[in-house]
Amino acid sequence: MIRSVKLEDAEGLVPLMDALGYPSSKEQMKYRLESILVKEHYQTFVYEANGELLGMIGMTFNEAYHTDAPHVRVIAFVVCETAQGKGIGRMLMEKADEWAITKGAKTIMLNSGNRADRKKAHDVYHSFGFEGKATGFYKPLG
Repeated sequence: MIRSVKLEDAEGLVPLMDALGYPSSKEQMKYRLESILVKEHYQTFVYEANGELLGMIGMTFNEAYHTDAPHVRVIAFVVCETAQGKGIGRMLMEKADEWAITKGAKTIMLNSGNRADRKKAHDVYHSFGFEGKATGFYKPLG
């Protein structure tokens, strides 16, 4: 079942963040959710089965400087390895598309690493209708 994330999901999100390559504690996830859940332009959906979170998609609605068309940016998207290939990711992305449309977004975008181990994910994104368009850069501050 797909539903909006709740603060009580912090612990269930820990293994999903770990699978994304961002190890986090329950306390860290709770802290992050407390901030995210009060922001109207953020949305997070989880896929839950038998009390376990098997996937999640987190996104934010954005205006832009370069276009009049607002967009939604997916900032976290993961399905646990044991549940991959069962359509959960597609259902989560369809839910994200629905939310984006209700917010008035004209496009939905996501970033993904250019590493060889991301090829499978890139193939999935293409199957969802995404097109490769840009190269991202990262700069730590402080």
